[in-house]
Amino acid sequence: MIAYSFTIEAVQVLILLFAAPAFAGWVKTVKCRMQGRTYAGVFQPYRDIARLFAKEVILAENASWIFRVTPYIIFGVTVMIGGIIPLISTDLPFASTADVIALVMLFAIIRFFTALAGMDIGTAFGGMGSSREMTIASLAEPAMLMAIFTVSLASRSTSLTEMVQVIGQGEFILRPSLAFALLAFIMVHLTETGRVPVDNPATHLELTMIHEAMILEYSGRHLALIEWASMMKLFIFSTLGIAVFCPWGIAPSGDFVAILVAFVLLAAKLAVLGVILVLIETGLAKMRLFRLTEYLGSAFLLATLGMLSYFILE
Repeated sequence: MIAYSFTIEAVQVLILLFAAPAFAGWVKTVKCRMQGRTYAGVFQPYRDIARLFAKEVILAENASWIFRVTPYIIFGVTVMIGGIIPLISTDLPFASTADVIALVMLFAIIRFFTALAGMDIGTAFGGMGSSREMTIASLAEPAMLMAIFTVSLASRSTSLTEMVQVIGQGEFILRPSLAFALLAFIMVHLTETGRVPVDNPATHLELTMIHEAMILEYSGRHLALIEWASMMKLFIFSTLGIAVFCPWGIAPSGDFVAILVAFVLLAAKLAVLGVILVLIETGLAKMRLFRLTEYLGSAFLLATLGMLSYFILE
């Protein structure tokens, strides 16, 4: 049984590594189709990663060890996060060692080292991007925690596997608290993954850059690892939303047939979620930087309303 659990864990990590670029390519393809533009296809991110790995790494003369190790830390911690979230099964040996609080902490580690690397070289863009990133993080993390805590009240646990088992295998009940939490999580999802209306990963304009400003000095395999981790982060937040708010189909322990069904359902859910993300992005304009406090404040307010409605109605 232990070997079975570690096999499922390894399969989930492989799904994260190799399905994340395809999901990012699917989102870009749908977005280009909706905007009347052409795109190279779903598999273009794989070619972009391979091209970056083949290029030479160019480092600034004043780059310290922080700048050098940050891409590996970002990539490694992102893969670690993927081993905690139940994608196709709840039988995960690593999931019992961390809950959603530890999950937010791991995301904070990624953000911390990315901001340090942005300031390490001493460029104006890097410092500007780091400042903006930490400002947004101070508002996004509380909203995300409040949204997840609202779900944990319904499942009476902060463990992701417990949430999946209670919500996915229990009696289906329409809860207003979960609706508020879902809206807050969607807003945080767009913020953390750098999507419109918070950020636009397709541009390098000075007035709009947040995440891209911190990684402008990277090249070669370092940039490949960061871009790959960014695709995995989009995949992780999407699957986290599925696991918390739509866990139906995730297989219980020891059911091989249910795992195959869960894999098909995961692909279908991600395809639908990619279309929803594109609809949100194409329907909204890029928000001004100073309006982001209102945006994330609204996300925190929705999550708080969800928690209050749970105590009032349930």
